[in-house]
Amino acid sequence: METKSPSLDALRIDRTQAPPRSGGRWWIWLLILLIVAAVVWWFQRPKPPEVRTATVQVRSTPAAGSGGKTLLNASGYVTTRLEATVSSKVTGKVAEILVEEGMKVEKDQILARLDASNVQASLRLAEAQLATSRTMLAETEPMLKFSEIELNRLSGLVESKSISQSERDKAEADFQTQKAKLERQRAEVTVAERQVDEWKQQLDDTIIRAPFAGVVTTKDSQPGEMISPMSAGGSFTRTGICSLVDMDSLEIEVDVGESFINRVKEGQPVIATLDAYSVWKIPCKVLAIIPTADRQKATVKVRVSFNQLDPRILPQMGVKVAFQGEENAAPAAGKMLLTVPEDVIVKIDSRDVAWVVREGKVERRAVTVADANGGEASISAGLSQGESVILNPPSALTDGMAVKVLSSP
Repeated sequence: METKSPSLDALRIDRTQAPPRSGGRWWIWLLILLIVAAVVWWFQRPKPPEVRTATVQVRSTPAAGSGGKTLLNASGYVTTRLEATVSSKVTGKVAEILVEEGMKVEKDQILARLDASNVQASLRLAEAQLATSRTMLAETEPMLKFSEIELNRLSGLVESKSISQSERDKAEADFQTQKAKLERQRAEVTVAERQVDEWKQQLDDTIIRAPFAGVVTTKDSQPGEMISPMSAGGSFTRTGICSLVDMDSLEIEVDVGESFINRVKEGQPVIATLDAYSVWKIPCKVLAIIPTADRQKATVKVRVSFNQLDPRILPQMGVKVAFQGEENAAPAAGKMLLTVPEDVIVKIDSRDVAWVVREGKVERRAVTVADANGGEASISAGLSQGESVILNPPSALTDGMAVKVLSSP
């Protein structure tokens, strides 16, 4: 049988056919690479700096020389008409203090408490004595009623000659004794009630309350210390819990020389300037001229009231006042001063600069600072009212840079 050998043609490579395609999905890898690059750039991109801003405020001041002239200049201090060192009515040990400096309190608010253990014990004793007196009174009332009935019964028997007069007299004496005893016991009950009221008042006196609404300026005692309405025991005994000031009663006291007091009268307009805020002109008026002079200083005291109070005005601040002429009673408005916090102004190339935020981008502005005092700067040029300026601007800021404005704390 003949065996067929395999043909060599079957093993030959046919090079006329097109080779299979490899890498037909290369664009997918390119797209993935671009997406990864975009994500990396997004997370590593430079972020805009975070800043806080303040608003440019405006304040009008009387123009120099407008509406008349200043008749007299003087200096004085801010005082208060209602101020008290709050103490207790009794001597005792401080148990707790419920106030701190700067705290606002209302009238009759509890400021502190004294140790009341002894007073409470005495009150309980007085209440027990009152209960005893009322019990004895309750015992005597029926005895008096019985004595009165017995006296009436024996009086009838005397008239019928059934008993002797002496027995009737003895019954009357017993009735009068019970009656007097009842009156005495009623008086004892009244005394016991008064004693209970007295100890209740002493217990209430261990609670120290605010005599008026105001602000606590000093805290003078601590728990555990002894306090007394009068000085006793040297420095070991305090005489006050705290100092309380009514901020609604602030005014200015000025000493005016006798030679110039004729230039001052009640109701006269006054411009006051606090030493702490030298550019802030405060409208005031003369409240009263104290009708006596200090012969040692040759001065007369003048009280000046604020037309409008402000939280920046504090007791004992130094102040300068300018007494205005009558024509200054209604002065014309002076120039408008723009004010910003001092933290807004920075020095760049020896010039005062502020950074203004507009639509999320910053703009560098050269400004002219008229005055800076008390954390506030007065701007005479470079800014406009209502603009937002950056507080403590970062050194890396550049014109046109985008920023993220944080909300005020």
